[in-house]
Order: sequence, then structure tokens, then C-alpha cells
Amino acid sequence: MAPRRPTRGADPAPPDAAGRASGRQPDGRAGGRRGEHHGAPAAGDSGSRFKRPESVLVVVYTRTFDCLLLERLQPPGFWQSVTGSLQWGESAAEAAARELREETGLDADGLRDAGVSRRFAILPEWRARYAPGVAYNVEHLWYLELPERRPVALNPREHADCRWLALEDAIATVSSWTNREALERLRT
Repeated sequence: MAPRRPTRGADPAPPDAAGRASGRQPDGRAGGRRGEHHGAPAAGDSGSRFKRPESVLVVVYTRTFDCLLLERLQPPGFWQSVTGSLQWGESAAEAAARELREETGLDADGLRDAGVSRRFAILPEWRARYAPGVAYNVEHLWYLELPERRPVALNPREHADCRWLALEDAIATVSSWTNREALERLRT
């Protein structure tokens, strides 16, 4: 089976923690536009007290489907594509470009919105970073295809290592289900 390029296509709704379509925002309310969070801080509040429960996942791969994975410092052995939370007032596109640059030093030229979002439960040990009552995060998927492998400048405050792996090896290595699913979209 030959790998395929990711396609733009809307999922009907981000799934809940069990992977079912929910159609809900991170704060549990229905509706809203992609990249819009209804639990935003009140006027005059920068939101810096709590992390925004909305993030990006940027899958970086080559034309021959070598995929870039990064190993987080914490927890050790946690491999992932480029990821990061949206800052308050930042769009998903801005966050994807910023996280790509911060975590790898790569330029965002060619960065593509996959039009896919996933909702998942925030791990209990990380919930203190978010406002009280926030239990879910919405992750927006982006792709960056490169002509060939490029050197990566890791952010040593976030990552211990990086590897370029063949697609199937990358699928077997990533630690999160949303990242695995995003890589699987590169197949046929």
C-alpha cells in the first residue's frame, strides 16, 4: 500500500476522550469556530495565569515519508511530532508556525492546515496548568512536507532528542493516539 498525501477534509467534530465525535469546545460548550476558545480570559486578563486548553500538532515529513519525531524531556521516552499550546489571542496558524520555529528551528513555509481537530482528556497531573474545571484540550492538526530531511535545532528546555524515521516506524514510536492517527493519515 503506497503512502498518500494528507488531504484537507473536515471531520464532523473533534472526538471526546474515547475518540467519539463530540462537537464540543474545550470548556464543554457546543459550537464555535475552529481556533476559537470560549473560555478565554475576561477583558484585561492576559490569561497568563492558566494555560489555554487548545493546541497544535505539526507533523513534519519528507516527500519519501521520513517523519521527524522529538523526544520530550518529561516524561522521558515520550516521542511526538511538534506540539504546543495556543497562547491567549493567538490563532492556530500562528501557534503552528511559532511552535515549529521554537522546537525545531524550521521555517513554516509550506505549513498546511489539515482541517482536523481532536479533543482529548488532559492528564490529571497536568490539569493544574489549566483553569479550574477544564478537563479537555482541543488539538489542531497541521502538516509540513519538506523535499528532504533537514537539520533540526532542538529547544533543550523541551526536548532531549530528535529522529527522522520511516512512516511505519514513526507510527509505532509516537506516544499519543492523536499523533499516531495524524501519521496514519499519510498512508494511501
